[in-house]
Amino acid sequence: MFRIACLVPSITELLFDLGLGDQVVARSHYCIRPAGRVERVPSVGGTKKIKHRLLKELQPTHVILNIDENTRPMAEQLATYVPHLIVTHPLAPEDNLDLYRRIGNTFGREAEAEALCGRFEQKLTELQAAVGDRPRRQVLYLIWRDPWMTVARDTYMARSLALVRWDTWPETAEQRYPVVAITPELLATVDRVLFSSEPYRFRPEHLAEFARDYGCPPDKLQLIDGEMTSWYGSRAVQGLEYLRRSAAEDADQELQ
Repeated sequence: MFRIACLVPSITELLFDLGLGDQVVARSHYCIRPAGRVERVPSVGGTKKIKHRLLKELQPTHVILNIDENTRPMAEQLATYVPHLIVTHPLAPEDNLDLYRRIGNTFGREAEAEALCGRFEQKLTELQAAVGDRPRRQVLYLIWRDPWMTVARDTYMARSLALVRWDTWPETAEQRYPVVAITPELLATVDRVLFSSEPYRFRPEHLAEFARDYGCPPDKLQLIDGEMTSWYGSRAVQGLEYLRRSAAEDADQELQ
């Protein structure tokens, strides 16, 4: 039996979906899925700072990390008492195939991983067929407020949106999550402003405030499920279907 600690929310869900839930002995408090099952697993802290004494007591054989979500100093400290660290860094939806196989091969769930790869590839093919050669649209994808922050095109989120021909603004950025100034010129440039449900939990009232404060037409603003655009792992299969539906609804709205 393995004793797995996972500090990456989307991969914790993946472990359960691959049938490894009974071998997960620790998680971060952001690891909230699968609901109703993951709660039994002890939380050892956040993704940036954890309770090392508690984790040591749980005696993990493996800890799963992510370059974006966890810090190098944390990984270096974990390496002093955990036999195996698995460091992940998916940068595009297609990277999920390697992720599934890596986790499956490491923990003896090769068949389950291949089945998941098959489901992902099927949904990706369906999405690509549905999108076809629709015109590309430029979107501003907001992940934070005070200050407003967006995503660069080399992020997983931006590459997820690109699957439905939604290109994130700006085209180039020095940082992966740049601060952005909302101006009339910017709002005139983009076709739609998307408000993600994470890491900031945007709600309908935030869109109403934005429309009022910046004089932006409300029909240009849209809430989007951040888990469906930013979570790799098994949720990415649902994410592909979510993007297909979102793009279809957007296209229908344009025709009205």
